[in-house]
Amino acid sequence: MSEPRTIPPRPRDRLFAAATLVLAVLLLPAAFVRHPRRARELACRWALWMRFPAEDLTGLTDGALAAFTAARTEALWRHGQLIGLTSGYRDPLVQQRMFDDEVRRTGSPASARMLVLPPAESPHVKGIALDVRPHEGARWLEEHGARYDLYRMYDNEWWHFEHRPESGGTPPRRLPHPGVRYVSENGQQM
Repeated sequence: MSEPRTIPPRPRDRLFAAATLVLAVLLLPAAFVRHPRRARELACRWALWMRFPAEDLTGLTDGALAAFTAARTEALWRHGQLIGLTSGYRDPLVQQRMFDDEVRRTGSPASARMLVLPPAESPHVKGIALDVRPHEGARWLEEHGARYDLYRMYDNEWWHFEHRPESGGTPPRRLPHPGVRYVSENGQQM
């Protein structure tokens, strides 16, 4: 990932990942009884819910939710990586409040747009954006997310990914920050 600095994994993060994986293994028989075909996904969901209890997946589009669920299930079972969601769908009023707060903090709408977009432009309001944690989970998602049409979108936000199935497995052009506007090759505003 092209980020200004790399944050090394903290010992407690490794401990949380190991404990969550053990918990998922222990929950697997109950998940199998409940849903045999999706036992690994269900055990993963239960274990990650215990690790990230404040996580809210409501409001994501069906495609974004399915892609995120599949990606984090693979990350946990195949690689022992946790991927938690700090922010997904945002109500337009919440997004507007965040934008207004950033305008007050930075002093201008242009500066605010480097971190927060107004509701009409925000992929969070559309239900396709995922702000993930921890760093290791974001690294995993950056490396493997294309299989699920999940892509890191901004250079200045290591945590921000979007579900972009229209990309067809080719990562969209990464932008320096959310407020950058550009015109694609076919002249369409992106």
